[in-house]
Amino acid sequence: MDLEEAYQVVGEFGRHQKRMITILVLLQIYMACQTMLIILVGAVPEYHIEPVTGDLDDDITQRVKFTEDISSIVTEWYLIKHEAYKVNLAGSLFFAGVLIGNVLFGPLSDKIGRKPVFLTGLFFEVLFGYGTALAPSYVVFAVSRLLVGMMNGGMALVCFVLTQEYVGKSYWAMTGTLTNMTFAVGIALFAALGYYVQPWRNLATAANCPGLLLFLFCVTLPESPRWLYSRGQTEKAEDILKDFAVRNGKGRIPVKLRRTVSTCSPDASSPGVFQLITHPILRWRTVVLMYVWYSCSLVYYGLTLIASEDKGNRYLSVAMYGLVELPAYPLCMYFINKQWAGRRKSMANFLTFAGVSCLLTMFVPVSGTLISATSLALLGKLMVSAAFNIAYVYTSELYPTVIRNAGLGVCSMSCRVGGILAPFVPSMKSLHTSMPFMVFCLSGISAGCLGLLLPETLNKPAAETLDELSSPTYQRILQPQVHLFIHFQMVCFT
Repeated sequence: MDLEEAYQVVGEFGRHQKRMITILVLLQIYMACQTMLIILVGAVPEYHIEPVTGDLDDDITQRVKFTEDISSIVTEWYLIKHEAYKVNLAGSLFFAGVLIGNVLFGPLSDKIGRKPVFLTGLFFEVLFGYGTALAPSYVVFAVSRLLVGMMNGGMALVCFVLTQEYVGKSYWAMTGTLTNMTFAVGIALFAALGYYVQPWRNLATAANCPGLLLFLFCVTLPESPRWLYSRGQTEKAEDILKDFAVRNGKGRIPVKLRRTVSTCSPDASSPGVFQLITHPILRWRTVVLMYVWYSCSLVYYGLTLIASEDKGNRYLSVAMYGLVELPAYPLCMYFINKQWAGRRKSMANFLTFAGVSCLLTMFVPVSGTLISATSLALLGKLMVSAAFNIAYVYTSELYPTVIRNAGLGVCSMSCRVGGILAPFVPSMKSLHTSMPFMVFCLSGISAGCLGLLLPETLNKPAAETLDELSSPTYQRILQPQVHLFIHFQMVCFT
């Protein structure tokens, strides 16, 4: 039997898989707290600078007076005026670390396994997270954010891939959507935690503690049977699937997976990141997906970071920008499973609508009416959240198992470039108040149009190897325009 038949026998989403997915999904709350930490620990309170008098020298730390009772890295290390850029820099360093982690650990999980890379990344992320809370200086704080980001990048995508590979393909959309929805809930919970735990060092410690508990639960998780099968370790994959059957209450069911030359041949070359460039089908998909992920990240994190600059209750603003995502996920589940919409059209339309929402913010008042710039920005956040969620699910279906994590890693690397730039986009208001939203508008609409060039994957078989991807069965899922582009590429490179 093949893998999908085996999952149907042992249970595509049995009670044991539900327990494992619950652990991985709850981990998203921890990751949301780490990703959004800089929004609250880097909060800039109102302040004024007293003029130089005979009693005061020109040291700004002696003359600045904060008029808000806020504990943050700004108030501790006086990150104002010419030092203000360090707040955005710390946020960008986190995403730079995630990018490095994707490059280093993402492909590694396709080589040595999902579980060891995942657990290593989570362990050191928790360790460096405590380094953030105890940082004696800004330099140590910034370095710790870079290291936390590296570990986050090393394990976050593997976590998502595991939520897909532990279950049958028919449940991929559900587990992927549930994972991203919990991340949105994590943003709202982080805002609530920040409201009750306001000293920034205490907040950083409290936000990091759940990671330690979840690490202990994650140690009990098995290796991905899909990865084992794709690497030719068929017996180990069969053992794990048999264990799934027992724990799902189906008893001891014999599982015998079909062996293929591509998965069992010891002389077969190991797919790697280089295959994303040389393979004619994967090359085009990767180029398009990298830009889609970049745009999703730029708009998603840019709109979220704008919440920290809103006047009024910053905790409520951050919570709203998290909670507004929740309606996006039922919409995703509805549209991506409809034959007339599917993954491709749904992602493209949500991205386009996000761009249009950001465009309309430039023509309405900031607040005070039913349709305001703030409400349209929230609508844009909802739309790009839906697109981002689809991008995760869609990308995992477009790449074969043997190179899935490498593909997701490269796309996530592009995504982190958007995350690195996102903290600086809101500051473009100094050029013109509408400039940030113009950037978000152009990014969303262009990515939506480009995404239409990808093939549809709804109700199509998932490839396990590169040989399957090139077989006639999988070639039929490509759109005609993609066939032409691939033919053009093959002519150019031969």
